Amino acid sequence: MPSIHGHCTIAAMNPAHGPDLHPLALVDPEAQLAGDVRVGPWSVIGPGVELGAGTVVGPHVVIQGPCRIGRGNAIFQFASIGADCQDRKYRGEPTRLEIGDGNVIREHVTIHRGTAQDQGVTRIGHRNLLMVGVHVAHDCVLGDDNVLANGAGLAGHVHLGDGVILGGMTGVHQFCRIGSHAMAAGMTLVLKDVAAFTMVAGNPARARGLNIEGMRRRSWDSERIASMRRAYRLVFREGLTLEQALDRLEQGHAGAPGPDLALFMDSLRGSGRGITR
Repeated sequence: MPSIHGHCTIAAMNPAHGPDLHPLALVDPEAQLAGDVRVGPWSVIGPGVELGAGTVVGPHVVIQGPCRIGRGNAIFQFASIGADCQDRKYRGEPTRLEIGDGNVIREHVTIHRGTAQDQGVTRIGHRNLLMVGVHVAHDCVLGDDNVLANGAGLAGHVHLGDGVILGGMTGVHQFCRIGSHAMAAGMTLVLKDVAAFTMVAGNPARARGLNIEGMRRRSWDSERIASMRRAYRLVFREGLTLEQALDRLEQGHAGAPGPDLALFMDSLRGSGRGITR
């Protein structure tokens, strides 16, 4: 977790004493901080900000509201959280940012609030790792357990599922959707939607295969992996239209229906920008 007092570790405190605020931190009286929140020097916490229990804010962090951040998050120095978006259509409408629990937000990460043109909220789930210099634009929705490596950037209205990995310097075009457990190689340019479990790479991105290593790390057995291989071949290697491939998947050509196949097919059906193939 980020140090707030210039030491490698932070001693535990009694929550009854209230939040541990460095004397050089600026915290608006209208901000709501749980009793054991820690805020480092030269950080600015604005009105309308809520920080949940166990969250640690390092030095030189700016958090603007309306913004709700859950429990056990670690926010490192120089992050900018909850600022107005960079959309020229934005005219100061009331929008918000919601961040769940257990996220790690590293140095120089920027996360903007939503816009009235969408749902008015940018939303980040639980246990995500946003490495140095990541940008999450307005109206993005991230699920849980995603990893965005250094310099990855999400344009407005991007949706990520769960367990997605984006390599360093990856750029994702606005309105794209990346399905759960997909992976993008470093410096990939994503211009279309990415199906669940799929690995993509290149500029522009192209499908390169299944995220087999990710499946093995989740202890998938050989039959589960083989079933997804068959499904992948139908969609990406047989020269079929997407509709034809979905028909064959529904007919059981890749094996018996199950949650993995359903997730894969839902990510294909839900595409609005076309699938990266």
